[in-house]
Amino acid sequence: VVFWCNRCNASGSNQSALDTNTDTMITSRHFLQTTLLRSRGGLPSISSSRSLSSDLPRITERRPDETGRGGRASDAGVKVCVFGATGFLGRYVCSGLGSNGVQTYIGSREDEFAYRHLRPLFELGRAKFSYYSSRDRQSMADLISDADVVVNLVGKYYDTKALEDTQKFPYLNYKVSTSVAEANVEVPKTIAELCAEMQVDNLIHVSSAAANPDSSSEWARTKHEGEQAVLEAYPWATIVRPTQMFGHEDMLLNWFAVMAQRFPIVPLVDGGHALTQPVWVDDVAKTINRIIDDPEKFEGRRVDVFGAQDYSYAELARFVYDITGQEPVLSDIPNPVVKYAANVMQYEGAPMLTPDMVDLMSEDYLPEMTVEGYKAQNQVFTMKDLGVEATPIEKLAFKYLHRFREGGHFILAKGYH
Repeated sequence: VVFWCNRCNASGSNQSALDTNTDTMITSRHFLQTTLLRSRGGLPSISSSRSLSSDLPRITERRPDETGRGGRASDAGVKVCVFGATGFLGRYVCSGLGSNGVQTYIGSREDEFAYRHLRPLFELGRAKFSYYSSRDRQSMADLISDADVVVNLVGKYYDTKALEDTQKFPYLNYKVSTSVAEANVEVPKTIAELCAEMQVDNLIHVSSAAANPDSSSEWARTKHEGEQAVLEAYPWATIVRPTQMFGHEDMLLNWFAVMAQRFPIVPLVDGGHALTQPVWVDDVAKTINRIIDDPEKFEGRRVDVFGAQDYSYAELARFVYDITGQEPVLSDIPNPVVKYAANVMQYEGAPMLTPDMVDLMSEDYLPEMTVEGYKAQNQVFTMKDLGVEATPIEKLAFKYLHRFREGGHFILAKGYH
């Protein structure tokens, strides 16, 4: 529906009348589009008892100073620098940024083939890809120099290793090139220090719900250390703490399916009794994009992101094999015994199992509080406060696990053979 004034078509109409009615046309169209989106569930509800939810960010609406009609092919007037964009979560965050017309600077420590899948997510010229080294502060400073918001998604669950020559037999050494501690602590610390020095407006650091200084897992301990290092250097940073993430490229549900492809026995560490509360990776990305839309509201605050229900690892394994039809032997194996196999498998390029992963799978991977606990306090926000509802794991798992079925997902259908 477009409102148009007949005066603008009449002879002798002046330019001011045309400008006025053009503005009326755009405003009216925008109002109707917004109303339709809300009625169809496209925009989050703004009614909530939490103080934040009364004024939720509106990333789908046109900004006052935005060029274009809003969304893709527009200029949102915001410049965001993303570290770790080539990872699992990064591609979903970049998809949201591209859909909302955000100028994005993407840093990568690899060649152009590592981020080629990100290029189609942006309109031409809306993304700038640059090489940086985590040991070269200047290259990182150049990347964030023009950014309004910096997002750190960098993280690693295993040490990257490479062979080097030595003078003694066997004349080769397997050295660590990038350690878990460097990726999870030193890199976030450097980013936070640069943001403080260069007076970047906002910093979003993605940590983990498993971050714990007393954990037996080095990954969980370094996540906590990295979070503290960021807050020490940049106290008003926004900390996002997701639980384990599931999605098409995950290392959670896919892990069970791939292990069943490779081995006849799949270990359940300590019986698989530890609990986890998986969250869909796109829900985490939507939460981050909501924060980017109005980052001042979240300065110095923490946002916990978690799924709709918790499960034990044993329950997740049976759930996966019910979908894929695989029939491995699920074996209750103690932590120290599983580590014997992990000590060998850790030398793979992208290891399926490491000793540290075994320790992590022995502990609960849950949000800090219950749903009632979050409602009873106002210091820590959840993604529900930002209008993002948790997507059940049952709704999406089949979409990417059916590929592990022998014969494909049509094998059980009648009439195809």
